[in-house]
Amino acid sequence: MSLVLNEEDMLLKDSAKGFLTGKAPVSALRKLRDDRDETGYSPELWAEMVDMGWAGIVVPEEYGGLGYGFAGAGLIMEEMGRTLTASPMLSTAIIGASLIAKAGSEEQKAALLGKIADGSLITALAVDEGRYHGPRNVAMTATAKGNGFELNGAKAFVLDGNVANQLIVAARTSGAAGDKDGITLFAVPSDAGGVTVERTIMVDSRNAANISFDGVSVTGEQIIGHLDGGYGDVEYALNIGRACLAAEMLGTAQESFERTLSYLKERKQFGKIIGSFQGLQHRAAHLFSEIELAKSVVLKALRSLDEGDAMAPALASLAKAKLAEVVHLATAEAVQMHGGIGMTDEFDMGFFIKRARVAEATYGDYQFHVDRLARMKGY
Repeated sequence: MSLVLNEEDMLLKDSAKGFLTGKAPVSALRKLRDDRDETGYSPELWAEMVDMGWAGIVVPEEYGGLGYGFAGAGLIMEEMGRTLTASPMLSTAIIGASLIAKAGSEEQKAALLGKIADGSLITALAVDEGRYHGPRNVAMTATAKGNGFELNGAKAFVLDGNVANQLIVAARTSGAAGDKDGITLFAVPSDAGGVTVERTIMVDSRNAANISFDGVSVTGEQIIGHLDGGYGDVEYALNIGRACLAAEMLGTAQESFERTLSYLKERKQFGKIIGSFQGLQHRAAHLFSEIELAKSVVLKALRSLDEGDAMAPALASLAKAKLAEVVHLATAEAVQMHGGIGMTDEFDMGFFIKRARVAEATYGDYQFHVDRLARMKGY
């Protein structure tokens, strides 16, 4: 498996970098925050991303997508991490599209994947129910009723849940919370009777929602995958989301480091450029080394997902854990090395550290993935 970008990858990466630098600088996120925008991202910007094919990056060609793969999606996410671009890319174009492409029926694929690729459908995966990530801890019930099911329960921290047209909901059709078996996935329109969506504005100014389901009626045709067998499909989609989120975190870490490095070369203290101080040089060198290691683990995880490698789940956890560690270090060092201005709202670095802290926790924090990886290895 090559850990070097080929010519096609470099073209995609450069194209994404040029587009996002010009169309979605950090100032765009600042404006969304200051305006307390109800959508939480720019629909106009998302439409341009759709025109570039990004919404269909992992959608198979027969359903109107590019079928480029997860490594390509990761390259786009990396550049989005540099500019802190808010969009439904992760929730819809990556997680939603991947899950439907793997587990959906032919009817569901035909009905949903094309709409994701053309930008007319936003999806949100509703799994977690508490403060911490735990895809096995599904307690929300789907009780057999007539020819279908009735959903009752609540979901928390649903990415883009406030703007999604289609919710992909994990509910328990048998067993108890903590069991792998007994979880079933349902495609539920967000405007279905009994669905209540409450937007939560997070510290990073991104979208999430708490969603309650009170007697929501669904049919057997709305099941994605197999009855009682949804856990494996959820984990498949989450592994992809974790690896692509790690790629975004890599972009955030690199941008934080590069901005800090530039500052170290300009700022004077005691009549000297502070970058000449050996203590700061050592810290910058350490961070550079960590980022270089992070690049390899992210690309390895994404390529393993594309190739269907049996090690892909473990590598996804390794990438998420490592990047949680690296982006935490990069943003903390950036704020500290910038001194007083690093803590001010007028300076962009605060946006990077806030996004980093939310991304660290999303779909499992460092401790979650270290524990998961250890369990996979038999410890």
